Formats: sequence, C-alpha cells, structure tokens
Amino acid sequence: MLGLVIDAAEPVGRGDRFVLELVKDAAPPVFAILNKIDLMKKPRLLPLIQQYSELGRFAEIIPVSAATGDNVDRLERAIVDRLPEGDPLYPADYLTDQPERFFAAEIVREKLLQLTHAEIPFSSAVVVDRFEEPEVATGVLRLFCTIVVDRESHKPIVLGRGGAMIKQIGTAAREDLERFFKTRVFLDLHVRVKSEWREDERVLNELGLK
Repeated sequence: MLGLVIDAAEPVGRGDRFVLELVKDAAPPVFAILNKIDLMKKPRLLPLIQQYSELGRFAEIIPVSAATGDNVDRLERAIVDRLPEGDPLYPADYLTDQPERFFAAEIVREKLLQLTHAEIPFSSAVVVDRFEEPEVATGVLRLFCTIVVDRESHKPIVLGRGGAMIKQIGTAAREDLERFFKTRVFLDLHVRVKSEWREDERVLNELGLK
C-alpha cells in the first residue's frame, strides 16, 4: 500500500498534482493522508476531502494531525486492516530495506524543497554519485550528490547569488546527515539540468522508481 502525505493547511499545488499523477494508476491501495489539520479551520476540511476525492482514486482519505496525534489511531487501524496476513519478511529489529544512499538523497532533497519553497517544483531529484564510507583515520563519511532539475531557469535558483543557496542547502543537509549516520559528513553538491531526467534509468534507479 501507499500513503500519500499531504499538507492540508496549504492549497493544492503543482507538486501535489505531480505526485497524484504518479500514483493515479498504482496497483496497491493508496491512502491520502491529510496532515496538519490542526492548522486549518474546520469548515475547510470537508471541501478539501471532496477535492482530493475528485483528484485521485484513494482507498481512503484520512485527515490527521501528526503534531497533536488527532485521528492517527484511525490511520493506524486503516493500514493494519489492509495488511495481508503472513510470516514476517524481516527480523523484528530491521528498520528498513532501503540502502543508505536512498536516505542521503532524500535528506538533501528535503532541504532543497524546504529552502527554495515553491520556486523549485517536486519534479527535482537528488542523485548520490559517490558514497564513501568513513575511513578509520578520519571518521568522515564523504558524499557527492547531484541535484537534478528539469529547467535551465531552476539552476540559478538552486545556486543562489554567489552560490549562497546551495551552500545553505548543503549546510542544513549535512547537519541532518550527521545526525542520521552518527558520524561527521563531508557533502559536495552540484546542480545539473536534465530536461528528461524522468526517462533516465540511472536517475530512476537511484530514486527507487525502477
């Protein structure tokens, strides 16, 4: 199953529509999880649910607040009710089946979207070109990543004046990466324009979409 987490406090944007298009024909059931309902006025909730019911085919649309815990129990029940019974596929202490490179790319992309706000659409990607494990002598994890955008006009936004924005993205990402990997991190970021990156098998493989 898929859980599409949506910021209910914000109007439906291009990024939301892009993701909705990606999951519209998904085989597993898709949940629309309308988060941050604590930040919106109650009369807006029902029209928003109706709007998303028209935008996609969802197994269920569930409004929640991660901050207050409101309705999270309903989300948990909905997920558990649709889980097929079977033997455990992974050990009880196994946290994820995704490689470390995946999380490194996601952390960088999170900071990219947070710091550029709506200027960079969700159709951007981060590819980890090199992932060098920490050496005993230095204890530094070395990451070399490329931020891929699909328009030439997006590149100067990511770079910023005098490279200020990409430095800010790098600093914020490095701090989170060091907390995640529990070691010092060297992070090198570059920007590349590739208009048809969604047709590039290497990029799609890095993103776990192939």
